[in-house]
Amino acid sequence: MNSTSSNASTQDEYAIHTRELNLWYGTFQALFDVNLSIKQGLITSLIGPSGCGKSTFLRSVNRINERLGYVRTDGLIKVLGRNVYDQDVELVQVRKQIGMVFQRPNPLPISIRENIIFGHKLHNEGRKARISEEDEIIEAALRKVLLWDQVKDRLNSKATELSLEEQQKLCIARLLPVKPSVLLMDEPCSALDPKGTEAVEELIWDLRGEYTILIVTHNMAQARRASEECIFMLMGKVVEHTATEDMFVTPEHKETADYIEGRYG
Repeated sequence: MNSTSSNASTQDEYAIHTRELNLWYGTFQALFDVNLSIKQGLITSLIGPSGCGKSTFLRSVNRINERLGYVRTDGLIKVLGRNVYDQDVELVQVRKQIGMVFQRPNPLPISIRENIIFGHKLHNEGRKARISEEDEIIEAALRKVLLWDQVKDRLNSKATELSLEEQQKLCIARLLPVKPSVLLMDEPCSALDPKGTEAVEELIWDLRGEYTILIVTHNMAQARRASEECIFMLMGKVVEHTATEDMFVTPEHKETADYIEGRYG
């Protein structure tokens, strides 16, 4: 195999690839030379103490940080081989390819049905789908997140009337009709009770392989249960990135061991 095809196949392994990524909020630097290669189709957890840069990194990948006018970023962020900060990359396409799930469920204050079809309509503006086509899209998305049986008879009810667990599943389902490749999840279980947490974790595990999932969590047990690789960050820097079980059993760095064993953070 020649070097060109070897490099291409190596790059194809990674859904998210960053090099020398730095970010500032005004004069405060939040990320320092972040170099990461996150494999396609895996669930990767991102752990570390509060304020270490986990959510900042997550929001850099789909450029949400740009909503803040005082944020400055430099370095490279590639998603599926394309630099998301290239001049000719449209922000709407970045957000279509990279879905985001937040700490608290944020369903739109409209019906369950309209929540699911909202993104599909937004990204297919000018093309009116048949009702039967919309029905198929809605059912497929709700079945994928194991919510169809609970809500199929009340699709016209307000999404905000669902339980928190159901709302978070709905927020994941809402992303699927636009066919993202990457799902970013910022503490998606932090507002849920243990039963709801278990249900959402099982859903995330079911989605692996079909989507690349990067999940921020403060819950060490969750990181160990629900991810295949794990990244430990401290003070805006990546300390360690390895297989989840290796990180929790034989961490390479003292800082990682101290954090996992609860000595700080």
